[in-house]
Amino acid sequence: MATRSKPARRSTASVTHASPEPDLKAARKLVMELLDIPGTSGHEGQIRAAIVKQLRAAGAPAAAIRGDEAQKKTPIGGECGNLALVLPGTLNGPRRLLMAHMDTVPLCVGTKPVMKGTHVRSGNKLTGLGADNRAGCAVVLIAALEILRRKLSHPPLTFFWPIQEEVGLFGARHADLKILDKPKLCFNWDGGDPTKITVGATGAFRIMLTIHGLASHAGGAPERGVSAITIAGVAIASLQSGGWLGDVRKGDRRGTSNVGVIQGGAATNVVTDLVTVRAECRSHDPEFRQEILQAITTAFERSAAQIKNTAGVCGSVKIETRLDYESFRLKDDEPTIVAAESAVRACGGEPMRGISNGGLDANWLTARGLPTVTLGCGQENAHTVAEALNLAQFDDACRIGLRIATG
Repeated sequence: MATRSKPARRSTASVTHASPEPDLKAARKLVMELLDIPGTSGHEGQIRAAIVKQLRAAGAPAAAIRGDEAQKKTPIGGECGNLALVLPGTLNGPRRLLMAHMDTVPLCVGTKPVMKGTHVRSGNKLTGLGADNRAGCAVVLIAALEILRRKLSHPPLTFFWPIQEEVGLFGARHADLKILDKPKLCFNWDGGDPTKITVGATGAFRIMLTIHGLASHAGGAPERGVSAITIAGVAIASLQSGGWLGDVRKGDRRGTSNVGVIQGGAATNVVTDLVTVRAECRSHDPEFRQEILQAITTAFERSAAQIKNTAGVCGSVKIETRLDYESFRLKDDEPTIVAAESAVRACGGEPMRGISNGGLDANWLTARGLPTVTLGCGQENAHTVAEALNLAQFDDACRIGLRIATG
């Protein structure tokens, strides 16, 4: 993200006067329970069931709990669709949506959350923690539970837990918006510092390249073969030397690209005839993102045409691209931003606006007509074995979440 916010500063008098204080002991217990539940993308069934169980125990009517079949529209399928709780308001005002995605990355399978001092970490040194995004799930869930149990006054509310964020924002992209009941102010929890309000994010293409060469015996007749690995290597090298790989800067235009996965070959004594490559490119500027994409496709097409065997036979490449999500930037006076900043201040923090170089569920909700800001919930070092949950920041996120929910 482009900016870094200062730690939240709390004023007890302000918090007590402005909004009810959440039960932070219960919130910490809840996040530990959620962290302990497995649920990678496409396998969110257990975490979804745990959230529903908590809502029902707190008194949520069965009719208020809604779902869709978004998983049937995603490339990987899945155990379940998105989950929502829709409550009528006891106060007048536009409907507010509080959301956080349910899935975690594969690195978190087998995590053993341990609370020690100021942080929660995985007791399994081989795994991530899963605070991305079980911490966000807990912030949204604790706000719902506080309102249900304590019968707090609130505007119309929708609590939303989408699926499959980590593999392409598919839950938000394919959500049946009817289950959300037309919210006007939308807030997403996914990140670190709770006082940071992300008001925009980059856009990204995913790229799948299938390279066909020609197999031959690597010892007896290597000259008859066309190596798909060589085609890929030459293309990648040309992208690197041309400044189109990694941190891409052309004048004042900025973007990124990455070749993340290469698969191919089965034996050292065969010239490899098939390789698949998965890559991506990102930029806040749609036109420059398209230019990066063109540079990648051109490099692979040129390399496939250049690499030939002694008979003059060359390889080929099939290229498939998909827009994962479009970039966005909310207007400075967007009511959702104003409401988020007001909540942060009411809880003793100083809000800071930021822009993300990663994709968020907010990308697709905003693109679908629901302008959405994203706030942090104490995550640190996400998608690594060093992942941790900052408990003080998590507490602040719970305060801010309940403040937003109670209007």
